[in-house]
Amino acid sequence: MTPDGPAYQGRLLPHPDEEVVDQGLGFDLGTLHSRRRALAFLGGIGGMAALAACGTGAGTKSTEQPATSPSASTSSDLTEIPDETNGPYPADGTNGVNVLDKDGIVRQDIRSSFGDSTATAQGIPLTFELTVLDIVNDGRPMTGAAVYAWQCDQDGNYSLYSEGIEDENYLRGVQVADDEGRVKFISVFPACYPGRWPHVHFEVYPDLGSITDADKRLSTSQLALPKKACETVYATEGYETSVDNLAQLTLKTDNVFGDDGGLHQLAATTGSPKAGYTAKLTVPIDTSTEPTAGNAPEGGGGGPGPGGGQPPSGAPTGEPPSGG
Repeated sequence: MTPDGPAYQGRLLPHPDEEVVDQGLGFDLGTLHSRRRALAFLGGIGGMAALAACGTGAGTKSTEQPATSPSASTSSDLTEIPDETNGPYPADGTNGVNVLDKDGIVRQDIRSSFGDSTATAQGIPLTFELTVLDIVNDGRPMTGAAVYAWQCDQDGNYSLYSEGIEDENYLRGVQVADDEGRVKFISVFPACYPGRWPHVHFEVYPDLGSITDADKRLSTSQLALPKKACETVYATEGYETSVDNLAQLTLKTDNVFGDDGGLHQLAATTGSPKAGYTAKLTVPIDTSTEPTAGNAPEGGGGGPGPGGGQPPSGAPTGEPPSGG
């Protein structure tokens, strides 16, 4: 504890109410840099042994983390983003509904529907940014890659599927990665519905011309939102049903993030209900391997039980897929 607040290795914690392991990727990279300097100083096997003593057992996060600066990334620094199911409500053509062949799907602000409808999803503003890196190409930015992102609204419902919004397509959109591999979407903070930790789905394609063919996906994964931000948002008007749903879950018990507690999918998130939130996640992809993510059952899915959780109101039912 310092006069300016809690610190670790002489650096003030950006999130003083959280544990050291929950300070965000930027803070972790500072720790990683310090460890590399220590390794260079100690040298050889002795240095590696000293760093081993500073592993996760010492209360710090693993150094095997994605880098936020593409120019500083190497394949040895990166862990591939876990492949996940695209869930019951992808609208990518794998379960009958396809929004990716529609004019207007390429957009940054996904809060409103496009085409014949102009309905807008309500909720606390959320801007999320994904940085797509190619592990095979020394962690360089995957410039030109197309990212399709989708999520539920503040009531836990998905456009094109849930009752009353079957003709809406809000909270779905495509962006093309810039020279730094980044895509940015302007959205709303998603709800927490029964059985699933708050999340955003995304698929990465090699280029914009590939998005109408799900077989060309390079990766299918999900972004997790941190507990503290979720609790703060869910205390505001409009998110009342999410409070009890979140209280019954942890990242470890979630059927998608539970295998590692969302270690490589938990976004660094800042903001407030008044100002809105920003979430950032690095998405390293190993383009030399075949994607392993599964598709939703034909016609939807997502019924109660392990794998799907309780589906949003009016959503199609069927055999529950792994993860909603």
